[in-house]
Amino acid sequence: MVLCRQLGLFGAALVAIDGSKFKAVNTRDKNFTAYKVKRRIEQVAEHIAGYLRDLDTTDRHEGDGVEARSVRLVEKIGRLRAQMAMLKVMEAEVEASPDGQVSLTDPDARAMATSGRGSGIVGYNVQSAVEGEHHLIVAHEVVMTGSDKQQLANMAGLAKDAMGVERLDVLADRGYFSGEEILACEALGATPFVPKTLTSGAKANGRFGKQDFVYLPDQDVYRCPAGSLLPYHMTVVERGMKLHRYWDRASCTGCSIKAQCTPAVERKVTRWEHEAVIDALQTRMDLRPKAMRERRSLVEHPFGTIKAWMGHTHFLMKRLPNVKTEISLHILAYNMKRAMAVLGAKSLIDAIRA
Repeated sequence: MVLCRQLGLFGAALVAIDGSKFKAVNTRDKNFTAYKVKRRIEQVAEHIAGYLRDLDTTDRHEGDGVEARSVRLVEKIGRLRAQMAMLKVMEAEVEASPDGQVSLTDPDARAMATSGRGSGIVGYNVQSAVEGEHHLIVAHEVVMTGSDKQQLANMAGLAKDAMGVERLDVLADRGYFSGEEILACEALGATPFVPKTLTSGAKANGRFGKQDFVYLPDQDVYRCPAGSLLPYHMTVVERGMKLHRYWDRASCTGCSIKAQCTPAVERKVTRWEHEAVIDALQTRMDLRPKAMRERRSLVEHPFGTIKAWMGHTHFLMKRLPNVKTEISLHILAYNMKRAMAVLGAKSLIDAIRA
């Protein structure tokens, strides 16, 4: 990265951040969660019960074939009981695991959901930050959690340090949206552009969502869709976040459109103490409508290229430190090819020698 800065390859103080799941040297059959162990125990118990019924039926008959069948059933029951004992041990190990997972081949690999419905892999979540000028990967990280929600500030900080800039615009998809992470980015000197997640149950049920209520900072009130003002009433702390609550029972009682708003006595609106940061983010997104198109064009192609080079297969190494080394070599190769495409092979070699 130092050489790239010296060569002026970081022209724009802009990065796009994304994560992609890479398979580990660990099949799904060798990964256990509480749910998978419970289901497997139930299945094995059903099979044992079925074979015991078959064995009872066989015992009522006579003949050489019957005796051979009895021997096979006893062997199957024995194998299943041994498997049940192993699953009971695994159940205890999963329960004792900090994140409720155990992988046998690569102990650091974790089961992660992917974009396909009902699909998933056992692997690692590789994070990358790609700069906006020449599409170089300026920062990367390998994490053992499938969610990207807690990765934004860390990746923004790594990218900012690698590029050596004072301010940095950061593009990421809605999977990275988190109020705490947005706030942390602001403190780092990184300006995030992340779409808000749409989690309103009211909106899903055809009623007004929080976005239909307008906050008026001068009065510290919310204006509802009917035009009434909802004043501040109380503050609570949930999951370590200080939340302010606004409502006006009198306005809701006689409201002509209350059925479109809430089935409760009154509609309460919750505001995080740092909600102004989220409001500013939404304003930035409105003023930059093509931000997510920029993000896709920057960050998705490098992952596709690296996976194609790998043969769309799994990591060759096991354990997190070794996997980090492996992906670092892939990213180094990618960046060198990008630099050669921009500068030419001879110019890059001369710069390295210098």
